[in-house]
Amino acid sequence: MNSKLSEVLAAAKAENRAALIGYLPAGFPSVEGGIRAVRALIEGGCDIVEVGLPHSDPVLDGPTIQTADDIALRGGVRIKDVLRTVQEVAGSAPEAAVLVMTYWNPVDRYGVARFAADLAAAGGAGVILPDLPVEESEEWRKAAGEHGLDTVFVVAPSSKDKRLAEVTSAGSGFVYAAAVMGVTGSRAQVGTMAHDLVDRTRATTDLPVCVGLGVSTAAQATEVAGFADGVIVGSAFVQRILDAGEDEEAALAAVRSLAAELAEGVRRR
Repeated sequence: MNSKLSEVLAAAKAENRAALIGYLPAGFPSVEGGIRAVRALIEGGCDIVEVGLPHSDPVLDGPTIQTADDIALRGGVRIKDVLRTVQEVAGSAPEAAVLVMTYWNPVDRYGVARFAADLAAAGGAGVILPDLPVEESEEWRKAAGEHGLDTVFVVAPSSKDKRLAEVTSAGSGFVYAAAVMGVTGSRAQVGTMAHDLVDRTRATTDLPVCVGLGVSTAAQATEVAGFADGVIVGSAFVQRILDAGEDEEAALAAVRSLAAELAEGVRRR
């Protein structure tokens, strides 16, 4: 049986376009505001959303997402709030796939089997685990599989072909290709390494390959959609909310508007 994530990606492919994947941390700017913001991503045109689990030491994230995580943590966000965000969003937007993006430590502390069961019960489609080595992932993948959850792993331009094959054979749903070396954040141009990484990754797997780290404009989304199965955008959405300050309606409108521009971008390839 196809997973929810696979179905959404296949539907985008059937329309001859890349999927649009949006990211926002749970609890940002507040738990309630975060739920509304993630919904706004889907209303604007995102096919898939990643709900971030805020972390006190987000080593792979740049200053924009670090700021959002800090706001969420200072607001008291907990894993139960992340799961509630997933449940509220998945319940109101059954057409979208809702993932959790998290570092491994919070999942390990919460309990691997418990996290998988609770995420599935909330309507989650899977998890992106950027810092979990494939070699140490068997316990998680078993628990995830029992609950129909996909496990998305991240590959980088520095990954050798042998390593790409090891990672892609363990993952499911899609492969997250980091377009550039370094931390997350919007960039003026998409790195030239992205296209090569997608080609090398595709040589090892039939899974869709989605590109993230750096996309912030419709033109960049169009460029990436020309060679990838999905376009992942995070920091640009976070920045729109930060720029809106205390005006939540303005923040939601800005997020919805950017999602609509990017959705148009992935359809223009």
